[in-house]
Amino acid sequence: MIHTFNNLTKFFEDSILSYLKLNNKSEEFDKVRENILVASTKEEFGDFQSNVSLILSKICKKNPKVIASEILKLIKANDDITNMVEDLEIAGPGFINIKLKKNIFINELILNYKSERLNVPKIEKEKKIIVDFSSPNIAKEMHVGHLRSTIIGDLKDVYPDALKSSENINLGDLVEFYKSSKKRFDNDINFQEKARQEVINLQQGNAESISAWKLLCNQSRKEFNNIYNILNIKIEERGESFYNKYLKNIVQELESKNIIVEDQKAKCVFLEGMKNKEGKPLPLIIQKKDGGFNYATTDLAALKYRFNKAPNGDEAYRIIYVTDQGQSNHFSAVFQVAEKAEWIPKNCQVTHVPFGLVQGVDGKKLKTREGETIRLKDLLNESIKKAKNDLKLRLEKENRKENKDFIENTSKIIGISAVKYADLSQNRITNYQFSFDKMLALNGNTAPYLLYTVVRIAGIKRKNNFKEDEINLDEILFNEIQEWRLIKKLLKFDEIIISAENELMPNRICNYLYEICQIFNRFYDQLSILKAEQNIKQSRLLLCYLTEKTLKLSLNILGIETLERM
Repeated sequence: MIHTFNNLTKFFEDSILSYLKLNNKSEEFDKVRENILVASTKEEFGDFQSNVSLILSKICKKNPKVIASEILKLIKANDDITNMVEDLEIAGPGFINIKLKKNIFINELILNYKSERLNVPKIEKEKKIIVDFSSPNIAKEMHVGHLRSTIIGDLKDVYPDALKSSENINLGDLVEFYKSSKKRFDNDINFQEKARQEVINLQQGNAESISAWKLLCNQSRKEFNNIYNILNIKIEERGESFYNKYLKNIVQELESKNIIVEDQKAKCVFLEGMKNKEGKPLPLIIQKKDGGFNYATTDLAALKYRFNKAPNGDEAYRIIYVTDQGQSNHFSAVFQVAEKAEWIPKNCQVTHVPFGLVQGVDGKKLKTREGETIRLKDLLNESIKKAKNDLKLRLEKENRKENKDFIENTSKIIGISAVKYADLSQNRITNYQFSFDKMLALNGNTAPYLLYTVVRIAGIKRKNNFKEDEINLDEILFNEIQEWRLIKKLLKFDEIIISAENELMPNRICNYLYEICQIFNRFYDQLSILKAEQNIKQSRLLLCYLTEKTLKLSLNILGIETLERM
């Protein structure tokens, strides 16, 4: 409905501007133009609302109801808008309620029916957006935080054969080495120095260190790719080492622009608002006193490279960093330095997308009974296992027999979808409690409930031998309130997609899909499809088809696979 909304907004803008001109207040138009129309909060208020009269009352010093009445006279003089609007009324202290004509919705519905994209407008010019996410750490399982390069120093002493061939060690062994080397780092001053030197060796391109690091990367990559394949996630890998050759230049350029300050032999940037617990200025260290570089240096090199024009950069329009909330201050500092250095081109954007913690049902950080952080691989396998058990119980209850391939494939899709959807359906900024029972439930805002609705529609289509191209669009007819509720919800798709993209909140899409499924299932329960008259049957099948299309397209955007049966 974005197209209709924009047209309606334009008509209102023209009328309000005319009103302001009549009152010699045209220069005040910018104060109201962003608050002209919104979708109605309740069905009884119509389709759209405007509170512009209340804002104008402060500018024109008039009663908002009087202003609303005068604006409506100007609006109704426009034939184009009267062709769109069934009713315009003044409510409350001066709100304007707008109810559209039914043919407007029917026309939009037909456009969605004919469009693969459900009539979501394409961007005028394609621009590259880079999303920095996942960031698995070498020699650690997928759940763990940042890697300290201490492991190379420890391996050289304890297991030198591992640095000759990646086949000599697996990721599970590397995790144990990481844990032991972490303890050694915390308790052995000599090893601390040795480990720090390994970081410098890597950053400076030491051949032996690089060779060892590549072996560890290759072995770790095998495990990471298994998980990415299970999740159906495709990434373009670019490790921190890619930017090592640019680190010296970053320091030199910041020095040439007088941004760097030397503090206790380290090269730092002091930024506004960055202070420690005692209230003293907290530096962002760009180069340590031993010559090594920090995460900030690498992030600055990556940011600059990504905005640079090809072939010496990615020529990105926007960079989005997806990390936990704990890194918010870090990225705030990095962005400030990049702005000072003028590395963010005009009209380009850089955004940090923080997310909260995943907690257990006890509200504490999700861990195993032994107190270890749960491995992502184990969590996914457990979800698939539970989904399979639920499926077998349901098949037994329904006295259904399915082959092994059906059970394996269905439980895998349900199990993986449940985990992904449980995460995406939450407000990303807040913590959320991870519960297999809730996420695998066939009711509520869960992936199984959405998948069940898709499967229900597939069954309706099979029973009716539905063929998309056989619907006569000239004869579609909708008279029931359940039909119109579904139509109006379906037509919000483009609005939801644009909102989720602008605010980087995938839970907006999830909540929308849940609402669609609730409305559709009430529509299905309360109205006959199979036994309805032919034109009504075709009309309701059209709604079934568009509901399925909306669900499938949206779930695909969320990276969730659908089923025809379950």
